[in-house]
Amino acid sequence: MNSLNKTFLPTENYKNRSWFVINCKGQTLGRLATVVSALLKGKIKPHYHPSIDIGDSIILINADSIIINENSKHYLIYNPGRPGHSLKIKDVADCLPKLTIERAIKGMLSTTETKRLMRRLNIYTDNNHPHQAQNPVPINIANLYSDIQSSIKNP
Repeated sequence: MNSLNKTFLPTENYKNRSWFVINCKGQTLGRLATVVSALLKGKIKPHYHPSIDIGDSIILINADSIIINENSKHYLIYNPGRPGHSLKIKDVADCLPKLTIERAIKGMLSTTETKRLMRRLNIYTDNNHPHQAQNPVPINIANLYSDIQSSIKNP
């Protein structure tokens, strides 16, 4: 049989996952969320197929220094309408940067993928993370595709 007519489809046991580190310092939330969702799905790999999960694991560091649009706000309201309790309103961007990033990335994933793919996302507010043993590849969002291509060629 001619080998040119065969299409390569990765199987479920085709485990070729990489670990990536992205520094969130000075990054905007929307652009960062689109890059992370594409990496979690595996859309950057040349053998991507929508029915097979070949995505990578992501580590986000310095999550507290992300740039968020000041015009769009998301608030948490505690005890609304409870007699005898004071109404507490918190701005989520100020107190919970991890929740803000997770919420943006979940909005870019489908409902069937969300639970499975969010397990591979690790968000830390400072520069330290416990995943040094996985040898994560640092990625700069500005030269995203050149960094990923070099990590795929030189694992």
